Amino acid sequence: MDSHTVAAGQMPALVWALPFVALLLAIALLPLVPRVSHWWERNANKLAISVVLAIVVSIYYALRGYGFAGSEAGGEALARMLGHAVVGDYIPFMVLLFSLYAISGGIRLTGDVPAHPSTNCAILLAGAILASAIGTTGASMLLIRPLLQINRERRHVSHTVIFFIFLVSNIGGSLLPVGDPPLFLGYLRGVPFFWTFNLLLPWALAIAAVMCVYLVIEIRAYRRESPKDIMLDETLRAPIRLAGGRNVILLAGVVLAVAVLVPGRAMPLVGWVLPDWFIREIVLVGLGGLSLFWTPKALHRANSFTFHALAEVAALFIGIFVTMQVPIEILKVMGPDLGISSPMQYFWCTGILSSFLDNAPTYVVFFELAGTSTAGATNLLHGVETLTGSIGVRDLLAISCGAVFMGANTYIGNGPNFLVKAIAENHGVKMPGFFGYMLYSAAVLLPVFVIISLLFFL
Repeated sequence: MDSHTVAAGQMPALVWALPFVALLLAIALLPLVPRVSHWWERNANKLAISVVLAIVVSIYYALRGYGFAGSEAGGEALARMLGHAVVGDYIPFMVLLFSLYAISGGIRLTGDVPAHPSTNCAILLAGAILASAIGTTGASMLLIRPLLQINRERRHVSHTVIFFIFLVSNIGGSLLPVGDPPLFLGYLRGVPFFWTFNLLLPWALAIAAVMCVYLVIEIRAYRRESPKDIMLDETLRAPIRLAGGRNVILLAGVVLAVAVLVPGRAMPLVGWVLPDWFIREIVLVGLGGLSLFWTPKALHRANSFTFHALAEVAALFIGIFVTMQVPIEILKVMGPDLGISSPMQYFWCTGILSSFLDNAPTYVVFFELAGTSTAGATNLLHGVETLTGSIGVRDLLAISCGAVFMGANTYIGNGPNFLVKAIAENHGVKMPGFFGYMLYSAAVLLPVFVIISLLFFL
């Protein structure tokens, strides 16, 4: 929905944002309530809550007195909303996650090396660099299992998984459009493919700062390990070997498909404009299916590969994508009146909302706001020309950094966050709950973000 299609006064009442808030509270609180925590562990129950809340919002769109994105009221508004939330956003989102999840599940790095602080730092740094090339989801799914395997003799592991989410599942994917969904949506809206290299300095500072904090915490955690566990970790060694190498080719195919198969754009070299027939999604499903067919079952068993973690994301995010349409509409209507005009404001507003509304659609809201604002329109010579207008370079940098970096603030800020959490828990790692994770991210990340905002966006 474009902000200019909303007529004056046609803004949802705040009460209709309650289903979205209720879903967030369910994700945050139900695992903490002893009487319902086991009930909530079943994906079928997560899906039931998610769908019920999505139905409530769907009824609202069907019965309200005005349309959605320029449609007529009634059934057309409902169809347009579901087309936008489910067909346009949720299905491509889940298809990309499926392909990366399935293919990476067929790649196994075997072996065991001592889980020294230097070892874990090397894995996190490698993942943060790799995330821009194969996406935060691809890098997360590729490296989380080897990381857990290397650390299996240690007891204090949860902090390493949390920093893995910070660095590999979020901040790392800043340098290319295939790195993180918000940047890919910017690419679809006219941002040049390699423009995201402008995020190099904020990316490098964020990676370095978070890595330094991790090293301090990790050294203290390593010293708390029992001598018996350290001895076991040092004794059980095996050379690192790669199995399922053919899936690396399929993983490269996913990255190529995301970069090249863009509906409405001419394909490189051939010049053929790709029709909007879900060709990219068909190719991605095909690559994921080929991996499942190609990979020996023994390798999947060795990886403890199941679709439980992906099913959890699918169950929760169908409700998130539908119910968040109301707060996104409210934000689009109120956006021009919020007085957001400086890079500092774009960074923090985009970032804070990306923590709870999913960073991809939040990026689009502020991208469109910046593209139609007076500040962006008057910056024609020094701005980035996009399909929605000229956006000031520092404004777009701020929006991009806010969306990608602060997607790490909560489990729901970015798709891979939940996947990594679920996989770690399946491997016996006790992860913090929704609010516990937020306390961790606030203590570690917010000071880093303050420094970045002062250095680059003041």
